[in-house]
Amino acid sequence: MKKPNQKLIQQLQKKNHRDVDAMFHTAHNEVFACTDCLSCANCCKTTGPLFTNKDIERIAKHLRITAQKFIENYLRIDEEKDYVLQKVPCLFLDANNYCGIYEVRPKACREYPHTDRVNQQQLLSLTAKNASICPAVQDILNSIQKKIK
Repeated sequence: MKKPNQKLIQQLQKKNHRDVDAMFHTAHNEVFACTDCLSCANCCKTTGPLFTNKDIERIAKHLRITAQKFIENYLRIDEEKDYVLQKVPCLFLDANNYCGIYEVRPKACREYPHTDRVNQQQLLSLTAKNASICPAVQDILNSIQKKIK
């Protein structure tokens, strides 16, 4: 974690959780109003989402294969016993950074980078980690830092 982010995270942990949520949601909306994720797609290139059973069923149906075939072809079980991609970058990411299964993408992908969820204080360590992957998250943290000062 970058030093400035570490200090900010410590400050945010001491604040009222509703205030933290409000700061994140405001900054999230401002940053993503002018962010083109297709120009980066670093999340899809460097990390893989967790796949729930519902995700597996939905994506398999979309691909017109069985859930078992989807698991065999694309997923593995990680150390925490979760389904994850066999490898990254994501096989569904094309050369123009478009997702081939965007309409049915996993819940983790739909919610990434999680900066618009409630209870942001519970996600601060994840947010700090995501800042190293997603430039928009770092922009959100920078925006919050400016408002705190």
